[in-house]
Amino acid sequence: MIKFALLAGAACLACATIPSRAAGAPPTPIRIGLPVPLTGPYGAEAQDQVRNATLAIQEFNDAGGLAGRKAELLVRDDRLNPAEAATRALELIDKDHADFIVGSLSAATQLAVNNVIRQRRVPYISISQSDAINEAADFSRYTFHESLNPHMTTQAVGHYAFRKGMRIAFLTADYAYGQEMTRGFTRVAKEVGAQVVGEIRHPLGATDYSPFLPRLMAMHPDVLVFNNFGRDNQISIKQAAEFGMKSNMKFVTPVLTYTSRVAAGARVYDGVIGGSSYYWGIEATTPAARALNDRYRKAYGGAVPSDYGTMAYSAVKSLLLAVKAAGSSDAEKVVDALVALRYDTYKGIQSYRACDHQSVQSVLVLQSKAAPSGSPDLFSVLHVAPASTWALRSCAELGHKPAP
Repeated sequence: MIKFALLAGAACLACATIPSRAAGAPPTPIRIGLPVPLTGPYGAEAQDQVRNATLAIQEFNDAGGLAGRKAELLVRDDRLNPAEAATRALELIDKDHADFIVGSLSAATQLAVNNVIRQRRVPYISISQSDAINEAADFSRYTFHESLNPHMTTQAVGHYAFRKGMRIAFLTADYAYGQEMTRGFTRVAKEVGAQVVGEIRHPLGATDYSPFLPRLMAMHPDVLVFNNFGRDNQISIKQAAEFGMKSNMKFVTPVLTYTSRVAAGARVYDGVIGGSSYYWGIEATTPAARALNDRYRKAYGGAVPSDYGTMAYSAVKSLLLAVKAAGSSDAEKVVDALVALRYDTYKGIQSYRACDHQSVQSVLVLQSKAAPSGSPDLFSVLHVAPASTWALRSCAELGHKPAP
C-alpha cells in the first residue's frame, strides 16, 4: 500500500490514517516514511526517488511481505528545508507511527532528519551525499547511509580526471554538499600532484553566474570543477559554456545526474565528466541492473530509472531485506540485520561498514554524450571504481573508536 502526502503546514495531498486493530483485522503494515524535496530545485530527482521506492515496496508486498504483513510508503515533502525535514520526520514517527525512515536529498536536511531519528531510535537510511553523517559526531546505531558520500565520489572522479601538474579551480555551492566536494577534490589533487588554483563560492539557488566566471577564467585552470547540484549545476555549466570557457578547460562535476542531463540537454553537458552511483546502461553486464530496469520500464511506460532514484530503491529494498532476515520490524533486530547484510539490489554487492554504516559500493565515472532526441543513452561509462573501503575515510579519521 502506497500513501503519498505533500505536506505544507496543514495542507496535504493524501494524509495517512492509522486504523485501530480489531479482532480478525489484517496485520499492522510496516510503515516506511520517505521525506524528500518534491518541491524546489531537486524536485525531479525526488520524484524519481518516490517512483523507485514504490517499486521496492510493491516487490516486497507481491512476495507476501513479512508473514502476511505488507509494507506501506508514506511520502512527505521536506521542501529542501532542514526545519521542515525535521518536522516531517517527527510527524512520520509520532503521528503516523512509521517504523523506519528513508530519504532526504541534501546534506542539511539529511542531518536534520538524522537528529530526529537518533532521539527516537528509529532506523534511518539516508539517500543524499554527505560526509558529515558518517562522522562520529552525527552517527548513531540507527543511522545508515545508502548514498555515495562526497569522499567516495571525489576519489573516483578526481583520480580519473586529475593529472600531475594540472591546474584545478572550483565553483562551489556554499553549503555542506559543495564544501565537502571541494575538500575531497583538494585531497585528490594533492595525492596526484595537481595544483588547486582557487575556489569561488556561490549561494544555493543562484541564477546568474556572470559575476563569478571572469574570476574563474583569470585563474587559468585546466579543469573547472562544478561542486553544485540540480538546477544550480545545470545553469552554471550552461553559462560557463556560453562564456566560452569550454574551449580551454575541462568541465568536471562530482555528480553527473541523469535528471540534470535530461533537463538541460546534450549541448549544455557535452563532454562533461562526473561521478554516479548508477547508470541504466550497465544492464548489459550487470544482472541486477537489468532486473530493476525491466521492472521500472514495465511500471513507468518504458522509461529508465535515474541514479538518485535507484538509491531510494536500494535503500528501501535493503531495509526490507533486513526486515525479512530479522523476521521482525523491531528496530533493534533490524539494525543488527542491516549491519550483517550483504545485498545486490541494483548494481552489484554492497554492504554497510560496521563503524559508520556507510554502504560500500562501486562508483561510476561517466561522460555526457550526444544522443538522438528521446533516447535514454546519455552517458559513456569511462571507468568503474569497484566497491572498496579504500575509497572511504578511515573509521579513525571519522572519529570512531575501535571496537573493544
